[in-house]
Amino acid sequence: MAGPADHSDSGSGSALQAVFEQLRSAHTLSLTLTSPLCLAVIALDRYLSVQHPAAESYSYDLTVTDGRWRIKCQLADSLSQWVRTGSLRCGAGVLVSQLSIVHDETRLSHSYVRIDSIHSVPESFLSIKDVGSIPEWCQDHVTRSDGPLQLSRKYYLPLWINDDPYGSVWISYSPPPDVVIDVSRITLLADLEAFFHSSRRPLPLLVRILHRSRIRYYGKPGQNIDFPFQVYCEVADQSGIMSMVVWNDLCPEWFNRLTVGSVLYLQQYSLKHSYQNRSRPHIRTLSLTTFNSIEISLNPRSPASVVTVIPPKSVQPQWSLPDVPYSFATRSEVVSMNNNQACDIIGLVTYVGRVERIRSKEKTGPEKFWAYRWVHAVDGTTDSPFILEIFSSSQPEIFNNICPMTYLVCTQMRVCQTGCSVYLTSSTETQLFITGCHKKQPYVNEPKVKAFIQWTKTLKDSVMLRRTAVGGHYCYPPGPPTFTPTTNSNNEPITAVADLKGELESLQYREHRRVAVQGYLVAVQYHTWPTQPETPLSELQEGVSVRGVSDTGAAIPPSTMEEMTLTQREMDSTSPDSDITVSPKRRRVQTGSRGVHRQYFTRSKMQSNRQAAGLTSHEEEEEERRDEGELESEESEVEDEHISARQSAVGKEIDQTSQVPGLQQAASHPTALWESRVWPLVKQQVTDHFYCGRLDQESVPEKIHFDDREVLLHHLNLSPARWTPDLTSQMHTHTPVACTGYFTLTILGLNQTAAVDVLFVPVVSPDDPRAAGVPHTQHDNSLLSCISTGRLCVRPDGSCPTPGSLMSSAPQLESERVVCILDLCLLGERRVEIICSKLYRTADICQPNGTQ
Repeated sequence: MAGPADHSDSGSGSALQAVFEQLRSAHTLSLTLTSPLCLAVIALDRYLSVQHPAAESYSYDLTVTDGRWRIKCQLADSLSQWVRTGSLRCGAGVLVSQLSIVHDETRLSHSYVRIDSIHSVPESFLSIKDVGSIPEWCQDHVTRSDGPLQLSRKYYLPLWINDDPYGSVWISYSPPPDVVIDVSRITLLADLEAFFHSSRRPLPLLVRILHRSRIRYYGKPGQNIDFPFQVYCEVADQSGIMSMVVWNDLCPEWFNRLTVGSVLYLQQYSLKHSYQNRSRPHIRTLSLTTFNSIEISLNPRSPASVVTVIPPKSVQPQWSLPDVPYSFATRSEVVSMNNNQACDIIGLVTYVGRVERIRSKEKTGPEKFWAYRWVHAVDGTTDSPFILEIFSSSQPEIFNNICPMTYLVCTQMRVCQTGCSVYLTSSTETQLFITGCHKKQPYVNEPKVKAFIQWTKTLKDSVMLRRTAVGGHYCYPPGPPTFTPTTNSNNEPITAVADLKGELESLQYREHRRVAVQGYLVAVQYHTWPTQPETPLSELQEGVSVRGVSDTGAAIPPSTMEEMTLTQREMDSTSPDSDITVSPKRRRVQTGSRGVHRQYFTRSKMQSNRQAAGLTSHEEEEEERRDEGELESEESEVEDEHISARQSAVGKEIDQTSQVPGLQQAASHPTALWESRVWPLVKQQVTDHFYCGRLDQESVPEKIHFDDREVLLHHLNLSPARWTPDLTSQMHTHTPVACTGYFTLTILGLNQTAAVDVLFVPVVSPDDPRAAGVPHTQHDNSLLSCISTGRLCVRPDGSCPTPGSLMSSAPQLESERVVCILDLCLLGERRVEIICSKLYRTADICQPNGTQ
């Protein structure tokens, strides 16, 4: 790429150009700017750190622009927390105050720019339509590279997980070319044992792929392997089934081309003892022998394996290769299946949750995360949906595009029976297929697939569309009726309320974590949602953490000298953690819409009103889509209805949304409040009080609008590694599903030194996706019963209890020791979600010895 002399028009007036001219002419390698450089982030790339293993495991390259030039820079390791917590993301702006040039002393003419100090701002200030048209800055001291700036790494990893193919090194799928192979001298899988115990080189194999695993990444700092990836497949011929493992460099070359059902001609492979400590697919429908003692190993060298994919039209019947086995189960059949039993399912998607992450339980290597989402799908055999916990299957183009009203096929799912709850979770071998991907798949002729297609032809799209929802807080399965520290949902011990500080501070972007805390419910507030009146700025300053800039980019004036000092300290820092370091005894940690922040408050301020403003709801539009007909047809587009019909549908939908008589009527009433007798006496002794803030819009499921579906999917998925201005800038209509209010519960620790405010959002309507997993047993509609069960019961007259009637039963909470199951999730941009998903009363708590 030419320098600025060749793009004088593009570079004129470029702040980026001026700064790099200063950096190039500086006497030292570092430059501190008197005025911060304002840039927009257009790409974030992650790779395994080349530093000592004690350093951060992953490094980040940041591509930034001032609108006229763009450049890829390395982000200093001390700033990587900005990315890990979601504060620094594509489409955001950065205020860069310090840069330096780093030379690779082991190579000729390779150096790059490193960003050493930044302050993130909420929104990008640049109006950019075409990121790709911005020229790339390239001078003698800056070497452009499509890969990591640290050239010892040859690939980028996906931004948030390790197990997806990402980057140009991963070759895309393409139909296999016509080939001519010699099948006169091949061997069978059953004969490989003899080759394994001799010095003879095994003959070629002709096999079909029955199952494929997701990608396994086993990279570690200090490791000298260019591409530490592994993929295994189960392959079969007429004699049996055996595992085949693809190693290292061959994974980027072949992963996307080794699809289930493909026929392979293998040469120069190796044979190894089979690794027993891994999962294997359940294959029950083939009467073939499974060979578990040895496995086929495909290596990039020593020897270099030769892989040939046979086009489907060239596969001959006389080869006697088995078909891909399937074991489809209907929703009505899953109930009676055994725990951990494998099955395949097909359904019409009615709910899609946001993508979240959990930490891998592996204790070796760099920290890893799994990405997953919850999905509901129906197949017509029962009114209940499949409840699916779907982990990333190394198919990002499918996993990220699961959408309501699409046909979803999931293979090799595992049944999870927990008490009276049943759901399906994906396995290492699960493969996903959605509308647009079904064509020519081996399962299209399965009887249950054909029966499902016939059922979908009887559906009316407008009726099904009203049953759909996306996003919001969703966690399954519900907790068991009784609680013991060793048998709760995640087998975690009880966490002290004071220790929540460490839990909240260690959360990473979209990480979900479940903890149990015990104490007393000492205060309950009810808030209408969405809140109608807009809270004045002067009131917001009482309950909102201080930041250098507001959500609109405007400065928020500090109200006290202490807060002004904190603001200056935050702006002088180089890490997003700097405002949550250890502070003196009286402190407040606030989470929610502004994230985890510590502030100092006077006694009167601690007693101030914590209610914050929400967002108003909008009317929902109902769209029609044309019938897909056959499963293997290409994805259909949703057609708009006539405006008059759409307005009529909107009116009906709003009417349905408002049919929660008690709570909807109370939406205009003031917030209800209850406090225990002990709370006013001890609240001044509390040294740590964690505030959850208001209910975030992202915590509430919403109705689907098909004209907004690309924007919806963008928000439901993890923050992307590349900026797409069109999707980032578009707003969509947020129509909440049956949420008219929520509760804030104050839990006081047993030692009365720490307290936490958490949110409780009850299920009030069957339209709420969480209703599918909440027991339907009747209760007395007391506040304690509602929090214990997670829902409000409909009265005989069809109404729900009012907040006033619920609060009238609050004195039952007085002196009641409880254990609360809390779901924590860092939504990004320092917004932490703390939701109570289950409460156990004294009678429901079992001691470790089994007593209550």
